[in-house]
Amino acid sequence: MKRANIVVAVVVVVVVVAVAGWALPVYADYSVTRSGAWPASWPAELEPLRKEARTLEGPMVLYLHHAIAFSDRAAFEAAWPHLLKVRSPGAPIVLRRGASFWLGGGKAAGVCIHTPPAGEEPLVDAKQVNGRWAKTVYIELIVDGEIVDLNRIALPREAVVIDERFEEGKGKR
Repeated sequence: MKRANIVVAVVVVVVVVAVAGWALPVYADYSVTRSGAWPASWPAELEPLRKEARTLEGPMVLYLHHAIAFSDRAAFEAAWPHLLKVRSPGAPIVLRRGASFWLGGGKAAGVCIHTPPAGEEPLVDAKQVNGRWAKTVYIELIVDGEIVDLNRIALPREAVVIDERFEEGKGKR
């Protein structure tokens, strides 16, 4: 009788673990590097930002997302012209607001530079991608109105600006 109880208990534990493992799978969609892992060929003026940045790789296709949070308006404004230099010609600038997944920790001011997977060259002319921006280097600007203030920076005239800051009126300029 005791042996039967042990066998039943073991079976119950195995079933519970199997069901819990099936019902609650945990997948790491992104790998995160706690510093900016962008190419050395990017402007030298971005080097001081590496230690405060983070690079995410993923989710399914291993695209790279270089996120830099800013807590100082002057630092952001000094970096902005150099950040624009890495953008593919014709690639968009996406505007968002609020806490950003890319920046982490509920931060709401900064930039995320999205690039193709490591080792894959971005398309030089984004006009050839037909809206598939992942094959280019494009910029996502997380606007808070204080540190990242659109009234204080210049957006390139030729840039497609995709404004996703507000639910109503999402669109392009």
